[in-house]
This record gives sequence, structure tokens and C-alpha cells, in this order.
Amino acid sequence: MPQISVRHLAKAFRVTERSPGFWGTLRGLASRTTRTVRALDDVSFDLEHGELVGYIGPNGAGKSTTVKIMAGILVPDRGECVVNGRIPWKERAAHVAEIGVVFGQRTQLWWDLPVIESFELLRDIYRIPSTAYVRRRDELIAILRLEDLLDVPVRQLSLGQRMRCDLAAALLHAPTLLFLDEPTIGLDAPSKLSVREFIRRLNREQGVTVILTTHDMDDMEALCSRVMVIARGKLLSDGRLSDLRSRFGRERWLTIDLLNPDEPVRVEDFQARLVLRDGGRVRLAFDPDRVRPEQLIAALTARHAVNDLFVEHPPIEEIIAQIYQREGIAP
Repeated sequence: MPQISVRHLAKAFRVTERSPGFWGTLRGLASRTTRTVRALDDVSFDLEHGELVGYIGPNGAGKSTTVKIMAGILVPDRGECVVNGRIPWKERAAHVAEIGVVFGQRTQLWWDLPVIESFELLRDIYRIPSTAYVRRRDELIAILRLEDLLDVPVRQLSLGQRMRCDLAAALLHAPTLLFLDEPTIGLDAPSKLSVREFIRRLNREQGVTVILTTHDMDDMEALCSRVMVIARGKLLSDGRLSDLRSRFGRERWLTIDLLNPDEPVRVEDFQARLVLRDGGRVRLAFDPDRVRPEQLIAALTARHAVNDLFVEHPPIEEIIAQIYQREGIAP
């Protein structure tokens, strides 16, 4: 039985529109114009225990709405959602005891309290037995390196420090399911790597199911094998990252560093297209079904002196951009 089963979810919001300026404000007081925004439109999927899934899409695509429904915060207009055998918004108390939620731009910690006191409050809220709480707290403090932050008020933490503390707070009650909404937004590189490694260990070693919504494609590539792409409230793609690449990203990139940076390269001679030309660095996109990598390399090196070269997949951002382009969606 899937841990999460979503069937034909739909959710719409009414948004008030107002003309700009002083007269627009006055007209808005007398009469309001509203429009309906369809956040989710017939979304269906299943998630099994222990999966680590990337849920991606442009702003306003419906990612956060889906997460809030699965977390029991929102009620859908129609459709079904069952998480751990429960309907989230109907059995909220039992439901939240088994899930953890981290929103990158919000915190569940108390702003003026030291971190450790926020942890103590969460222990009481979740009614965690003392022995289990102490064991879990100490484990999370060690893994996330929080020892020097426990007595610091939350408002004095940096964004990266607060995010690590929020992750610990979301996991104190040992949830089986973790929702991460933009968990690395605004973090510097060392903090991002630290958070990614923790999420990977949590999923692999403890079997926690993780749903990651993000605009950071590096996060998704580093962590997720399965990716769901949503836009305008509709699920456009759902499958393994490798399948997504083969379906939408058959091209490969060949990057060469020319010995003579001013030397012209006739791309049309090599069954390829130019992606980048920056001084002596030339990046070509090619279809391996039309020309094999070794053939392209041989043809290029026969005509040009090359310092270095390498072949790679295009970054996942390029593939997502192709999906949006085919669907006529502005990212």
C-alpha cells in the first residue's frame, strides 16, 4: 500500500484584483473584481515508503498547495488524498504526529527563545517521552552540528544555522514522512552541502520518505531519483530522473578548450549546434543517435588544436526548460 495516495486533486483560489493608483484604491473600496486561480487541476500520484522525490515547477505551479494538502493545512475542492492511511485534514492530530514539515522561508522555532527551549516546547507539543526525546535530540544535535547554537536566540541565527535547527525541530518526534519546501533557499554553499548530506542520510539510513520541492536543480540532481514536474496545476511528468533525461534531454554537450582562443569553429560541419562560445571555450550540443561522441571528437581534433575536452549531460535546468517550452509555459 502506498504511503501517499493522491487522486484527482483540485484546488482553486479567488484572488482580488485592484487597479493601481489612488482612484484604483477608491474603486476597490466600492466594488471588488475577483478572478479564480486554479492551483491544482486533476493531480494524481502515489508515493511508496522510503522514496526521495523531487517536486518541481515554476512559481505558482501548485507545489506548495499540494504539500499543504498532504500536510493537512489545506482542504482540496475535490479529489482524494490519503497519507499513512489517513485523510490529513480530517485526522490532523494523528496525522501531524507522523510527519515533519520544513518551509525554507518560515520557521517553527520561537523567535526570541534559545534553540534548546524551542526544542523543549516541541517535546511537550508532540508529547514525546523523555527518554526518546533526549536520545533523538542528542542524535540530531550531533549530526547537524548544533552544539554551539543551542543557547542562541533564534533571531540571532544565520539563515543556514536556522535551517539546520528547523530540520532538527521537524524530526524530534521521529516522523516517517518529511516535507521539505525550498529547504536550501538563500543558503551558502557549505550550508547547502551540509543540509543535502543530512537529507540523504536520513532517507537512506532511517528510511524516512522525503518530498522535496525546490527551484534549486542542484539539490534535485544530488538527492532525487524520481522527479515530478508540475505547472499550471497539472502534473506534466512523473518518473525517474534518468527517464526524464532520455525523454526530454537526448542531447549531450561536448566542451572543448581551443589552443588558439580566436580560432573560428564551423559548427555546421559537425552535426552539432553551438551552445556557448567564450574565448577559447566552445560548447556544442549533439544528438548521440546521429553522431557518436568519439566521431565528433575525432572530427574536431582533426581540424583544431585542443587543450582539453569533456562530454556531459546538459544540466537538468535545460531539460526542465524544454518541458516548459513544449507546454508553452513561462518559467
